[in-house]
Amino acid sequence: MYTRILVGFDGSEGAERALNAGLALAKALEAELHVIMVEEDLPKYAATIGEYDEVKQQRDAYFAQLEKQVHLAAQLAGVLVQTHIVAGHEVWSIVDFVKHHQVDLVVIGHQGHSTLHERVFGSTASSIVAHVPCHVLVVK
Repeated sequence: MYTRILVGFDGSEGAERALNAGLALAKALEAELHVIMVEEDLPKYAATIGEYDEVKQQRDAYFAQLEKQVHLAAQLAGVLVQTHIVAGHEVWSIVDFVKHHQVDLVVIGHQGHSTLHERVFGSTASSIVAHVPCHVLVVK
């Protein structure tokens, strides 16, 4: 049923649950598994070039650690995985990836923000569900 699965991963508890679900599904279905990690934009205004470079180095190190975590989990599960670190807005980056890579299923974690937070800022999961042209599994 699903041949290409995409997991959104940011290192949170919900994302770890989504990764585990994506690994299990990919293994059971013999599906291609992709994991996307979205780096929000770097600060546009920095006091110095050094300040910008420091933030960039911290983010690069963080995403390298996430990528290592994904590959270790995939290896333990016996699943091949392709990781993608992209810059941009998390929802629109996922939507664009899905459209350009013919993804059948997106697996994302539910973060469980407060009702007030979701009313004011919206839910990332809800936005992804609303905008991707494929099935979405929200893991709690």
